[in-house]
Amino acid sequence: MDKEIGKCLIDIINCIKEIDSYFLTNPKELNTYQQNLMLRRAVERDLEIIGEAVNRILKKQPDINISSAEKIVQFRNVVIHAYDTISDELVWGVLMNHLPVLKKDALAILKSNFPTYPVGE
Repeated sequence: MDKEIGKCLIDIINCIKEIDSYFLTNPKELNTYQQNLMLRRAVERDLEIIGEAVNRILKKQPDINISSAEKIVQFRNVVIHAYDTISDELVWGVLMNHLPVLKKDALAILKSNFPTYPVGE
C-alpha cells in the first residue's frame, strides 16, 4: 500500500482521537457542544481534515474499504463550502454514529498494511 495512504489513515485516526480528547473535560453531550463555539470550530476543522484525508485516499485507491467514504468527502465539502447550512445536530450525528466506524476501518486498514506501525486504539 502507498505510504501516502498510510499517512492519511494516521491523520484520520489522530483527528478522531483529537475530537475524543475535547470531551475529556466536557460532557459528551449535544448541549455542551452547542454552547461552546471554540469546541464546535475545533471539531469542524478536524472533520475537514478527515474528509480531505479520505478524499486523497480515494484518489489513490478508489476501492479501499472505508465505510461511507464518498459521504465523508461530501460532508467535508459541505463543512467547507456550505458552512452556513451545517447544523449542530448534523455534526453531532457524525461524531456519535460515523466516527467510531471510520476509526475502526482506518485502524484495520493501517494494521493490515503497515503491521509494524505503532498505533494505539
